[in-house]
Amino acid sequence: MKKFLVALLCGLILSVQGIAYGETVYTIGDTTGDWGMPAPYLHYSRGPGYVRMSLVFDSLLWKDKGGLVGLLAREWSYDKKSNAYTFTLRDNVRWHDGTPFTPDDVVFTFEYYKKYPYQFADISTIVKKIEKLGQNKIKIYLSYPYAPFLTNIAGTIPIIPKHIYKDIQNPLQFTDPRCAIGTGPFILKTYDKASGLYIFEANKDYYLGNLKVDQLRIVKVNNQVIPSLLISGQLDAVGIAPEMVPGLKEKGLNIIKSTYDWNAKLVFNHKKYPFSDVRFRKAVAYAIDRERIVKIALRGNGRVGSPGILSPDSPYYTEELEHYRQDIEKSKELLSKINYTEDITIIYAQNFDQCAQLIKEDLSRVGLKVTLKSMEQKTVDALINNWKFDIAISGHGGLGGDPDILYRVILGSGFNSARYYSNKRLTELLLKQRFTMDNDLRKKLIEEIQRIYADEVPTLTLYYPDSYWAFNNRIELYYVKGGLGSGVPIPLNKLAFIDIKR
Repeated sequence: MKKFLVALLCGLILSVQGIAYGETVYTIGDTTGDWGMPAPYLHYSRGPGYVRMSLVFDSLLWKDKGGLVGLLAREWSYDKKSNAYTFTLRDNVRWHDGTPFTPDDVVFTFEYYKKYPYQFADISTIVKKIEKLGQNKIKIYLSYPYAPFLTNIAGTIPIIPKHIYKDIQNPLQFTDPRCAIGTGPFILKTYDKASGLYIFEANKDYYLGNLKVDQLRIVKVNNQVIPSLLISGQLDAVGIAPEMVPGLKEKGLNIIKSTYDWNAKLVFNHKKYPFSDVRFRKAVAYAIDRERIVKIALRGNGRVGSPGILSPDSPYYTEELEHYRQDIEKSKELLSKINYTEDITIIYAQNFDQCAQLIKEDLSRVGLKVTLKSMEQKTVDALINNWKFDIAISGHGGLGGDPDILYRVILGSGFNSARYYSNKRLTELLLKQRFTMDNDLRKKLIEEIQRIYADEVPTLTLYYPDSYWAFNNRIELYYVKGGLGSGVPIPLNKLAFIDIKR
C-alpha cells in the first residue's frame, strides 16, 4: 500500500511541475524508464530509444496509417538506370536552434553515417554517393539495388545538422545538449537518466503544422499502478499487460493490439562448445515445450514462435520448416551423441523469469543441468554482445517491417543479431534478397532463408506475445503497418500529435 501511495504521489508531482498556466500536457507511461539520450548516436539500441529520438529528429520519409509519407522530403522518385533516388526537400524548415535546414544537411548526414554508422541502419555499403541538385533536391546513388531503401533508410535514418556535427569526430561521446537539436515536432527540454523522465516541448515552428499538445512527457511508472493512473487521468497512454484489458475497457479507455512483430528467443553462444554443435542446439530445441511456455508464462496471451524468426503475420512467412515441437526422446538421442555433462547457465532479464523456470524444467528432463541468472536487460545485452554467456533469453521487435530484418538479426553486428556466418548458402541468400527487386522472387528467397535458419537453429524463437496499449480520447494513437522506422512495433507515432496542414 505504501509503494502504491508513493507511486501515485510521484505521478501527481510529475503531472504538474514545470507546466505554465494554460499549457496542455500529454503524459506517457513506461515501466522501464531510461532508454538513453534521444539523439541519433546516444539512444539505446532498441525500439523505445528510437521512438524517443524520432520525436526530436525527422527522416526524409515516415509512415502514417496509409504507408509512407514525406517528412523532410515532399516528393521522391527512383531511376532504375542510375539506381538512384531523387528527393525534393521541403522549404521553410528550421533546426530547433533557428538555423535553416538545407540540402547540405542531408548530403552531410549520409556522408557522416557512411563514416560513423548509425545503429538502426548501416548505409556504409548500400549508399554509393549523394549529391545536391540545385536549391531543394538531393540524389542518392546506391551501390546495388536495395529493395527496402525507402522504408529502412529514407524512412528510418534521422537527418542531423551539419553546423553542429561537422566538427564531431566521436559522436558516441558527443553528449552536449546540442546533440539533440533536430527538425522534429518536439524539442527536448529535460532528460533525466536516473528517473527515466523525458520532457519534450512543442516545436511552435514545425513545418507540417501545429502540435496538438504543448508538452509531451514520458515517465517511469510501476506496472501495478498503471490502471489507477490511467483511470484518474494522470497517464494519457501506456503499454499494458493483457490481463488489464477488460477492466480498462470497462472504464472507457481505448485499447489497441499490435500484430506479432516482437519475439522472445533463446540465444545460443554458437562460438563455444557444445553450443557450436548443431546437434546440441537441436536437442535443446526439441526438449522445450514452447506451447507450455505460452500457456503458463504468458497465460495464453501470445503464440508459439517460428524457428524461422518471422511470424505468421508477415507476408513472407513460411510454414514449411522444422518447428521443433517437443520430442523428449529425439532430444535425448541427439544428446547421447555428444555426451556433454557440465552445467549450463541461462541468463535473462527479470520479465523472463517464469519462462526461464519452465525451460530449466524441460531441459532437466533430458539430463541437462541448468543454472539460471536473472539480471538487467542492458547487462544481458552487453554479455550477448561480448559472447560472455552460454544461453540467453532475449527478444526484439522489427518483425513486421521489411524482411531484410533477417539480414540484420542473422548477419548484423549488434546484440540482437545471431551473428551467424557458418552457413554459406544462408549468407548468400541473405545478401541476394537485399537487391532482388522482384517481390515474388524475393519471397521465395526469404522462405528458403527461414528453412535454412530453422535447420541451423542459432537462436530459437520461443513466442510472440500479445502486445497492448491503452489510451484516453485526447490523442488517437495507432500502430502502422511494418512498424515505425525499419519496424518498431510501438504506437507512438509523432504524426498523431500534429494537426497536419492540408
